[in-house]
Amino acid sequence: MKLGIFSVADHYPVQSARSLRQLYQELLEQAEAADELGFHSFWVAEHHFHEYGAVPRPAIWLSSAAQLTKRIMLGSAVVVLPFDNPVRVAEDFAMVDVLSNGRLLLGVGSGYLAHEYAGFGIDPDQRRDRFDEALAILLEAWKGRRFSFHGRYFKLDNVQLNVVPIQKPAPSISIAILREEAAKFVARQQLSIMMIPYATTENVEHLSPVVEAYRQEFVRCDGTGGSGEVRFAIHAHCAVNEREAIDVARDAMDRYVSSRLYAKQRSFESLASRGLIGIGQPEEVLRVARIYQAMGTTELLLLANFGALPHKKVLRSLELIADAVLPALSSERQLVTGCSID
Repeated sequence: MKLGIFSVADHYPVQSARSLRQLYQELLEQAEAADELGFHSFWVAEHHFHEYGAVPRPAIWLSSAAQLTKRIMLGSAVVVLPFDNPVRVAEDFAMVDVLSNGRLLLGVGSGYLAHEYAGFGIDPDQRRDRFDEALAILLEAWKGRRFSFHGRYFKLDNVQLNVVPIQKPAPSISIAILREEAAKFVARQQLSIMMIPYATTENVEHLSPVVEAYRQEFVRCDGTGGSGEVRFAIHAHCAVNEREAIDVARDAMDRYVSSRLYAKQRSFESLASRGLIGIGQPEEVLRVARIYQAMGTTELLLLANFGALPHKKVLRSLELIADAVLPALSSERQLVTGCSID
């Protein structure tokens, strides 16, 4: 199982003295550190009109990160396709792939926040159909040839991008899901899935049926025994001293939870006891990571910067995880597969 880093880029202009510019800069420095420490990927979310997330255009931030990093994959988690013209999305992220020399991982979704749909003046009841059309256009546009598309929401005639991704046939695409039925839908398209358990489930054990349903449907539709990526994202913070890790992360987690709109408010202790966060010494983060590894997760994304955690503590957490957790997961994968980790 690979380890990546993920940030919602939650911003607290009233509660924290950190400016938006500082937030962006800290995230860039954390991406550089993650690259040097050997993490597989670094992801940022797309959000609008609220402090819950402060990166409305992930492609812009990822393009900056591409210039400061060398090996780490760069991901969007997720681009909300109904909010934009899909040709623009295809163009923007083709540029990210070119600027990063083929390091783009594209996460897409239909969105769920009512205030964001209201802000763009889009009926949320249209989100599924808009998403399906936009994804079909994006996939076709990335082939680099002329095409036309006549749908309910988008109509294109004889269009061809002048910028296409370096990765062939295309960068990896993951779709954010909430339910088992959606996992099967994604598997039929031979794409990957991603979820944030904190937002989608009561207990980590409830995720196993989702993974199994996805795997079975993917193999059934693929016919060659292939399988897609399964990505879960959890909040994680590591320190040498367990008490320090918990004390620092509890305040940050409470701040993060309070900023979430429309979501169930759960205590730090409840999230920890259900395997939905990984907070503590390296051994505790590794224990939680192994739970996800056992259910077939191919990449665990660690939400390392949340709730206005101090920048230096985030960097130290990444170092501890890289020193103790990454090697353990890597060696276990080599024992199972007989090959080195990507």
